[in-house]
Amino acid sequence: MTSTPLRIVVAVNPSASFGRRRDVGTSVAAAVTAAGHTPVVLLEESFDDLVAAARAELASSPDALVVVGGDGMVNLGANLVAGTDVPLGLVPSGTGNDMARALGIPHDDHEAATRLLVAQLERPPLVIDAGRVSHGDGESTWFACMVSAGFDAVVNERANRMRWPKGRSRYNLALYLELIRLRHLSYRLELDGVSHEVEGTLVSVGNGQSLGGGMKVTPDAVLDDGLLDVLVVDRLTRLQFLRIFPKVFAGTHLGDPRVHVHRVRRVTIHSDDVVAYADGERVGPLPVTVEVVPGALRVLAPGPTGG
Repeated sequence: MTSTPLRIVVAVNPSASFGRRRDVGTSVAAAVTAAGHTPVVLLEESFDDLVAAARAELASSPDALVVVGGDGMVNLGANLVAGTDVPLGLVPSGTGNDMARALGIPHDDHEAATRLLVAQLERPPLVIDAGRVSHGDGESTWFACMVSAGFDAVVNERANRMRWPKGRSRYNLALYLELIRLRHLSYRLELDGVSHEVEGTLVSVGNGQSLGGGMKVTPDAVLDDGLLDVLVVDRLTRLQFLRIFPKVFAGTHLGDPRVHVHRVRRVTIHSDDVVAYADGERVGPLPVTVEVVPGALRVLAPGPTGG
């Protein structure tokens, strides 16, 4: 145990807290207590209530904020602590868990992730970049892993409108339905101030490497290099899309001549009828400006190499 007990705010995904993973938050709190620290567990009925409760607790400068859930909870945590000295911990219990993958946290074993979290409380936080998305009338939000602004965002938008089925199956069905009506999108991208006109299918901005539960859209992205990886996939037919899609899941698509990656500090994305998503959470209609903020996020994680 550390010589000084720590005060740890544990924020639990509202949907998980009343569903099949409702026990994860309790087990995290028990492990933190067993390590000699003091958990403050937040179980609220909505995300808005959870944000308000977490913000109130953060006003008293706890030693860490730990989120229990999926990438949406990571996004919630990043928006609360990015740019501050409060480190962010993560025990993944969602369906995608892409930021956990990027950070070297067990993404499919919450008990192993909890043990790792407790161990990381004894070590200095890992300092990584965060992304900031400016949109609407001067609004801005933080993200940790990925911004989607192409076919993947269109699928997310459809999935969010659906009430059935639940979980991963809903995303898969939305993907199938959007593939049937595969839309051709026209973009204007401003990459570090240089304008490009693009006819594309997929546009994603990665601080991390994956989205959608391990789809490695930007496999070479580095969390602490002060840059974002902007993936652009040219306009594809349905057959071409079906052929390249498995490569995107595996992260082996970068050698395809229709795939382009730009490493930038800032990108503005313009297109009609596309809604951007950050870490799987709805941001709003394009245009958006995405920029990297080096070293803005402190995390309780070993890093992608486990070091």
